[in-house]
Amino acid sequence: MSKDYYSILGVSKDAGADDIKTAFRKKAHEHHPDKGGDESKFKEINEAYQVLGNADKRRQYDQFGSDFQNGQAGGGYGPGFGGFNGANINMEDLSDLFGGFGDMFGFGGPGGRRRGPERGRDLEMSLSIEFLESIHGLETEIKFPHLKTCKTCHGSGHAHDAKIETCSTCRGTGRVSRLQRTILGSVQTQATCPDCQGEGKKASAACKDCHGQGRTKQDEKLKVKIPAGISHGESIRLSGYGDAGEKGASTGDLFLKIRVAAHAEMKREGDDIYSQAEISMTQAALGDTLEVTTAYGKVKLKIPAGTQPQTVFRLKEKGAPRIHSRGQGDHFVKVKVIIPKSLNKKQREALESLGL
Repeated sequence: MSKDYYSILGVSKDAGADDIKTAFRKKAHEHHPDKGGDESKFKEINEAYQVLGNADKRRQYDQFGSDFQNGQAGGGYGPGFGGFNGANINMEDLSDLFGGFGDMFGFGGPGGRRRGPERGRDLEMSLSIEFLESIHGLETEIKFPHLKTCKTCHGSGHAHDAKIETCSTCRGTGRVSRLQRTILGSVQTQATCPDCQGEGKKASAACKDCHGQGRTKQDEKLKVKIPAGISHGESIRLSGYGDAGEKGASTGDLFLKIRVAAHAEMKREGDDIYSQAEISMTQAALGDTLEVTTAYGKVKLKIPAGTQPQTVFRLKEKGAPRIHSRGQGDHFVKVKVIIPKSLNKKQREALESLGL
């Protein structure tokens, strides 16, 4: 009985090649067994596409129906690998469809692209500094371990007198193939050659210091400038101080995460600094001049007569420098009026005489 391939793919008989391909991809995604779909339905969809996706086969199908191949020499669909009960699988379209599966199906890119040397990893370390150091900035020295280019082989990974030969495992291609049974049938998979890591060539002897890696772990000492105004949790990027790349590839970066210790008297919010000053009832009523601590030392703060509890005074530009723009924040001082918890007889009489 002839199968209606157009109906299976959900397209009309006058559908174009692009419409047929789009319909196939949509249906294949929907019914793929790895995604919980119906395997028999998936095979049927593939069979329909192998015919309708080929201009010559489609013409024969339109004329003779789905049994047209029985009249063909060889009784098959032509070159390709088997599976799905004899239906050939279109590798180009499956590469597009299952691109995310990587080397599992050997779709690593055009022509089995080799994996090149990888860039070095980015690293992160923490640096703790004091509150005032974060306001004014500082220069300090850090020490950290990371992978650096091997000094002996200069990153090549092989001994200086080694011979460079074609890899016998992959014969210079950088890829190895094997036949694997999957739900799609017998699939020839490809992967990066494990012996030469995709380079297609090998040295006769590895470097004795890095054992062929081209990199060794070394301690690094580095002077760094911490900019004035840096905040807790911000990071400084030190380009080229991460791990060295593989065999000459670029080096990663080091991200220095800043941790700022709390201050006993001051607190920072954004670029502004906040603190608190205690005054007596007399100072609040009559006024006074106080010395308050700022990030820039002691400054005088005038308390006007009649100051109310929780009044906030602004010390202009006594905050943190704006690290990403010009200028700097302010320092805000909130006054706390201390109310005596107990009064002696004379103090009580004095207050009562004022009639306040």
